[in-house]
Amino acid sequence: MTEDTAATTAVPGPRDPATEAQSGDNTAERGRDYVKVTMPAEGAYLSVLRTATAGLAARLDFTLDEIEDLRIAVDEACAMLLTQAIPGTHLECEFDLGSDQMTITVSVVAAQPQMPARDTFAWTVLSALAGTVGSRLGPDDQVSIVLQKRRETQRSG
Repeated sequence: MTEDTAATTAVPGPRDPATEAQSGDNTAERGRDYVKVTMPAEGAYLSVLRTATAGLAARLDFTLDEIEDLRIAVDEACAMLLTQAIPGTHLECEFDLGSDQMTITVSVVAAQPQMPARDTFAWTVLSALAGTVGSRLGPDDQVSIVLQKRRETQRSG
């Protein structure tokens, strides 16, 4: 993989205020980290996102089971979106890291953007793995799936 095929941006602290205003997120916590990965909208690159997801979830002290659930959820969300992606475009994955939760937004540009169907087995699996799941249509024919997973409370032991 070269700089031409994937780019990662890690920004400590809060997201760009313009991005927050655009997404309607007025309650962003201070001290949150934000990581954005951009890569070709091709299935061959999904291992990069699975690895990034696992590393970032581990950084937030998610359990091994939660980390594996998030890896699978990101893979499933990407698979759902890649069917709509215009060949030659990029897939973007944004990780918004809180103290005990992670919000992951996966987006592609689609020729005929459609919200992913919520009455499918894939959506049911996604919801079971990620906790809170949503989707949205954005500007410039962008389709996104948003996953939000909260870390289990620490167990004594």
